[in-house]
Amino acid sequence: MKTIPVIPNTITVHLGPPDKPAENVTVPFVDYIKNVVSSEIYPTWNYDAIVANTLAITSFALNRVYTEFYPSRGKNFDITSSTAIDQKFVKDRNIFNNVSKIVDDFYYMYVRRKGNIEPLATKFCNGTTVTCNGLSQWGSEYMARGGSSYMDILYSYYGRDIELVTNAPIKDIKYSYAGVLNKGDSGLPVRRAQVMLNRVSNAYPSIPKVDTDGKYGPRTEKAVRKFQELFNLQIDGIIGKATWYELVRLYVGLNRLNELNSLGQKYFDVSLSYPEALKFGDRGKDVKVIQYYINVIAENYGYLRPISIDGIYGNDTVNAVKTFQRVNGMQVDGIVGKNTWNRMYNAVSGAINMEREVDYRIDTELSYPGFVISEGDRGDNVLYIQTRLNEVAKVFNTAFRVAETGFFGNDTKNSVLRFQQSYGLEQTGSVDKITWNELNQEYYNAMSIDNNQNSQIPYRTLNLFDEDRG
Repeated sequence: MKTIPVIPNTITVHLGPPDKPAENVTVPFVDYIKNVVSSEIYPTWNYDAIVANTLAITSFALNRVYTEFYPSRGKNFDITSSTAIDQKFVKDRNIFNNVSKIVDDFYYMYVRRKGNIEPLATKFCNGTTVTCNGLSQWGSEYMARGGSSYMDILYSYYGRDIELVTNAPIKDIKYSYAGVLNKGDSGLPVRRAQVMLNRVSNAYPSIPKVDTDGKYGPRTEKAVRKFQELFNLQIDGIIGKATWYELVRLYVGLNRLNELNSLGQKYFDVSLSYPEALKFGDRGKDVKVIQYYINVIAENYGYLRPISIDGIYGNDTVNAVKTFQRVNGMQVDGIVGKNTWNRMYNAVSGAINMEREVDYRIDTELSYPGFVISEGDRGDNVLYIQTRLNEVAKVFNTAFRVAETGFFGNDTKNSVLRFQQSYGLEQTGSVDKITWNELNQEYYNAMSIDNNQNSQIPYRTLNLFDEDRG
């Protein structure tokens, strides 16, 4: 069974027809949609025409990503800029202000056929020099001038059996939009927004820190206004959909970078010297170093696509190295010689140095062991749970502090129950997969905030209580 479609963080565009050599660029998905809308239609068109075209453009792009249309054919990109096949994308073009605001409000929505999961491949054409079995761009404008809504326009061209998904999840984060948040509101969605604001403020210090108390007071409103100002959103101090999804997008990117930085302690925080030329077919630790470099560069500079750190110098690594060499004006051969190694090292060094002030220590995340951990259990899994409960308790007060003994006693059970109650989970007092994953997520949220006060959280703390010694 296919998974529910998600909005990707980035999309890789081939700047030409699929079978012709051309540059690949990786850009944030929302910026891709803004670029295409600004390239395909006119900003002076009626609001409903622009929205209808935005939804068609978004759905088409998501269909390409979701069906893996090009990767399944051996390509290393998601979509092309060829208007004969895909959508018009112009590298580094200016974006119209009204288009940007409309896309911010709608890019997390897409069209699908009723009863289907996948986004509809919403074909479109200009409707004058080219016609097609899909939306006519100029026709949509004429309909909007006549009073048609954007849904009327979409129904007209794609049929009445379509529906609009209005709250698509964003990749790598489970926080879906919970509705408008405003001064005076309280609850878990407010606290999640506060967590994300504090994480983003680490990279953008002009955003003031807020208390993560779940109460939307004056300080939270002030932080939201500053966030909106920085990212060209409507400055009203209210967290509507556009503000929420921009906040989520930045939060995801910053957390991903932080994870890479934590991983980089294995590769970067030791003295690394150039080994020897690395090329297709090579394997081992040095290949993992290069793959780590590629991922950090991808997260910071945007022109590379993240790849697996598996220690195998395969096609993905070759293509990423070639792109790096091309962008940096080097000989493009896909081989990591001394010059390429040093240039990549310098790029990563610069990126990580920028993040040092926001970096914090995260213990290695363990995968769910495959069985429920309950009262009476002992061992590293229990100790892992206890350390996370304590950090969540310290920052959010949504669990009880417990002794980190590795024994699952009554205090640990009560702390788990408090945690499950706080996050709307089934209250069993045992840690199943859902509770395990939620605890990991909230632990990282807590760590991102606590870093502002104390960047070193010891894995073991002093035993504060005696009841859980077992």
